[in-house]
Amino acid sequence: MSTLTSTDALSPVVTPQEWAAAAAELRAAEKEHMRAGDALAARRRRMPMVEFGAYEFTGADGPATLLDLFEGRSQLVVYQFMPGPPWCEGCCMFTDQISELAHLHARDTTMVNVSLSSYADLAALRERMGWQMPFYSCAGTDFTTDCADGFGLSVFLRHGDRVFRTYFTNGRGVEAVGTVWSILDRTPLGRQETWEDTPAGRPQTPPYDWWRLHDEY
Repeated sequence: MSTLTSTDALSPVVTPQEWAAAAAELRAAEKEHMRAGDALAARRRRMPMVEFGAYEFTGADGPATLLDLFEGRSQLVVYQFMPGPPWCEGCCMFTDQISELAHLHARDTTMVNVSLSSYADLAALRERMGWQMPFYSCAGTDFTTDCADGFGLSVFLRHGDRVFRTYFTNGRGVEAVGTVWSILDRTPLGRQETWEDTPAGRPQTPPYDWWRLHDEY
């Protein structure tokens, strides 16, 4: 564990009035950053799509298609989990901090991990770690190559029996994802709340109305 070893590393000590002024200035900058993030999310919702083909995955219930991974919902968020063992610490940290999936499900969104590892190895890791997020093996397919090799986060939209990829990020772009809102902000339907700048015809409800305790949906 790293600790501060010198008072030289500490921030200046100021009066309560000076601190309040500095905090207000920082808060204004944070609000500006938040509005810029809202504009980026609106831009994501207007991204063009590319159709994705057929793949056969292996999951808890055996063989599964890309369409099956949606579990009947309209949107699918896929994290590409690096193969192991040994396991990628970053992929494990990412999965550790994913929030309760019921809130995503309430917004017609499924989230899964996909990896080139064997399903037996993935299932053993999932059980050991107590993770809720489903795992699928894509071993023997071109899925990770078609998405981009390595770790990354893709979003897919289902329209009938057709599947389209709408978004991808990797590297530090993945570090910003984890909360319910940060995940939904990367989907084509977004949070589906009336305040969002969203293309006409997409579902929206008043903000907060859909929020529940996760066992009450």
